Amino acid sequence: LSRDIMCRRPFCTLYNEHYNRVFMSRRSMASKTQVGFVGLGNMGNPMAKNLLKHGYPVIATDVFPESCKEVQKLGAQIVDNPAEVADKADRIITMLPSSPNVIDVYTGPNGILKKVKKGSLLIDSSTIDPAVSKEMAAAAEKTGAVFMDAPVSGGVGAACSGKLTFMVGGAEEEFTAAKELLSCMGANVVYCGQVGTGQAAKICNNMLLAIGMIGTSETMNLGIRLGLDPKLLAKILNMSSGRCWSSDTYNPVPGVMEGVPSGNNYQGGFGTQLMAKDLGLAQNTATNTKTPAPLGSLAHQIYRMMCARGYANKDFSSVFQFLREEEGQ
Repeated sequence: LSRDIMCRRPFCTLYNEHYNRVFMSRRSMASKTQVGFVGLGNMGNPMAKNLLKHGYPVIATDVFPESCKEVQKLGAQIVDNPAEVADKADRIITMLPSSPNVIDVYTGPNGILKKVKKGSLLIDSSTIDPAVSKEMAAAAEKTGAVFMDAPVSGGVGAACSGKLTFMVGGAEEEFTAAKELLSCMGANVVYCGQVGTGQAAKICNNMLLAIGMIGTSETMNLGIRLGLDPKLLAKILNMSSGRCWSSDTYNPVPGVMEGVPSGNNYQGGFGTQLMAKDLGLAQNTATNTKTPAPLGSLAHQIYRMMCARGYANKDFSSVFQFLREEEGQ
């Protein structure tokens, strides 16, 4: 009997080791199953590229076919519409410009929910009204799918380098699965609460960002008019209490920093029109919750004026140029 037991132990050990290797291998392979991606614009394109870089097969689509060419060259499979993406992938990420776009991509005639598989994980990284996120979550639940909102912060630069911050709202038990994918595209993945709370965090962040960019632009313009060299002024601000992201990472004055939109005639980056949209979302929620936001309201007005004056497609840091033109320079 003892000899029989002694003979069995090595077999059990070997079997368990073999089982663990097979299980881990299968689990690893399963984690690299196809990921759908809808929306390959300035943000979505580099995000999809980072998924490919991490070994995930990507099935993608965009309303503009030319936007698909870069990721297609890197190995992504391109299909005609979001419904086809849902037919081929049970984990899908969307990155779209506005609430109407999200509603159409999920619930439209060729929308994701037309062919979504039961148990699919749907992650929306667009910045939209929190109420729309809740509507999409309810619609997805009826099909047996799970919807989470996961808007981002960091801009195009962070999207390219894989250092975005994701603010995630949805069922907490689904967060680990979402984080696995989002960590391929971001350095920070933060759980905020139930569906819509990710959008709430993003809207608050962007309201502060707009206010800070306007303040930095006003400050830099005043210093220049007082005879200060803009690089020197930026250096002083960035070692003083006035330091902020708009001054030390994304300075709006041409020539102060390299690799930012202000050094490229405000091309690329985060568009003024999108910032105006986000500020509108912030104002709507402020009104609905009876929250005073006077600076947010003024920032919204300024960015709307910029859109009307031809700045809609320029980066939001072009508010510096707008202020200079307003004073007749």
